[in-house]
Amino acid sequence: MASPLPLAGLKVLDFTTLLPGPLATLMLAEAGADVLKIERPGGEDMRRYQPAFEEQGAAFSLLNRGKRSQAIDLKSESGLLKVKLLLEEADILVEQFRPGVMERLGLGYEAVSRAFSRLIYCSISGYGQSGPRAAEAGHDINYIAATGLLALQPGPLERPVVPPALVADIGGGTFPAVINILLALRQRDLTGRGCRLDIAMTDAMFMFAWHALASGHAGGAFPKPGASKLVGGSPRYQLYRTRDDKLVACGALEDHFWRAFTAAIGLDAALADDALDPARTREAVAARIAQRTAAEWKPVLVAADCCATIVASLEEALRDPHFVQRGLFDATITAPSGATLPALPLPLDPQFRAPAGSRPDCRLDGER
Repeated sequence: MASPLPLAGLKVLDFTTLLPGPLATLMLAEAGADVLKIERPGGEDMRRYQPAFEEQGAAFSLLNRGKRSQAIDLKSESGLLKVKLLLEEADILVEQFRPGVMERLGLGYEAVSRAFSRLIYCSISGYGQSGPRAAEAGHDINYIAATGLLALQPGPLERPVVPPALVADIGGGTFPAVINILLALRQRDLTGRGCRLDIAMTDAMFMFAWHALASGHAGGAFPKPGASKLVGGSPRYQLYRTRDDKLVACGALEDHFWRAFTAAIGLDAALADDALDPARTREAVAARIAQRTAAEWKPVLVAADCCATIVASLEEALRDPHFVQRGLFDATITAPSGATLPALPLPLDPQFRAPAGSRPDCRLDGER
């Protein structure tokens, strides 16, 4: 007999939109929680984002599979009454409005917790519920810009690069929300009381600058853009172009990996000592890598086992036997018509999530 999922029996009211909160509640749902998504009449805007999956935004489906959904006008008396009835059975509330919005609706933590003391109330925002910037609008790129993280490697000023990952949304919103909700559940086990969680996406961005902070606080100078060894300042942690315009991602930081890498590519021993002139070594490595195609380099680098990898396209990664064998793409989303969409892989241990298979798409007002 299979063990129950760890969050089975817990009820979550989800007032979030877009990415950070919906991904957090998706993880809770996958671990067994019953998540009810509260949307405005007509549904969340992301439902209409392109491309579509069965006349609904595919991105919305990826982030909200397996949840129930109900449209409620939070500004109406009847809507407020519906929410209060739902709160009677809720364990967790997750909201992602700007600070003060829930209070104006009559659903702020102080008001709600008086009636429902066991409720865990999680607020996700850009700058937190307090502080001079609390009401400031923003998205991921603004949060990494405001905290100095983006300045560590913006690319050349004449051609700055927009990062490919939404680090603030996921690393500053989703993951801290899930972690703190789980901690709050454990605390509630001990005390019998819920609590307020103030998740500011910007707060976690300083954690991602850990190496630069160590350099600045202990070394006396914070790294300039592109100078830190983990953002392009070292030839050992670098991207190199191949002859066929693909990339080798080199992460040979440790000496034994660096020696294996430079030996594998046939770099002159005098140039392999990157302490003497890092820029010259980087140029020499780039010249060597540019002499062969990615297909020619791949077996050489694999045999050397030196932390150097050919950069795969997303399509190539989806076909990689390693990820396929680990079951990352086994789950699917099923629309009412029976059409399916590959589900978003989640970093949950298999024992703590529902078995791979199909989950219903999240349809408004409980239409599943």
